[in-house]
Amino acid sequence: MNNIILKTDIDSNHASFEKEMMPHFNQIYNYAYRLTGSSDDAHDLVQETYMKAFKFFHTFEKGTNSKAWLFKILKNSFINNYRKKASEPQKVVYEEVENFYDSVRDESVDSSNLEKKIFDAELGDEITTALRSLPDEFREVVVLCDIEGYTYEEIADKLNCPIGTVRSRLHRARKLLQENLKDYAEELGYI
Repeated sequence: MNNIILKTDIDSNHASFEKEMMPHFNQIYNYAYRLTGSSDDAHDLVQETYMKAFKFFHTFEKGTNSKAWLFKILKNSFINNYRKKASEPQKVVYEEVENFYDSVRDESVDSSNLEKKIFDAELGDEITTALRSLPDEFREVVVLCDIEGYTYEEIADKLNCPIGTVRSRLHRARKLLQENLKDYAEELGYI
């Protein structure tokens, strides 16, 4: 009899988790992608976030903002992973370098299509590079506000900080982006 009750409790907990947390999956993934810049890394980060959320779902207070709770778990996981990677020494696999060198050396270049490839890649790279050059706390607010479209109040809730801090970080981040992208804007004729 205890096994049946336990299984029912687990099923109920699982259903509650899905109902409360899964509607935010796409927003969580988009934020993870903006932070990591890689689809694979974003998938890993989202998976880690949902695993932690499920593991600690019993600590979640029903009726509070589940999306903010998930964002906080994701942000903390991202920071922890970043710190862990930063403390590890870089590894170079000689075979990969050798294979890359051989493939580049043997490749033929199609000059008619090269200009288009360079232009297409360059358009996004300048902005992406400028965005990635921002300190984490500035990049977060720019991604959430200007790319994801969240309000200042929602961002403050997600980052667990005052609205004034969000406004200040966003202002400073936009100024840094403006400085970093000035030459790029002039090349494109915006200035």
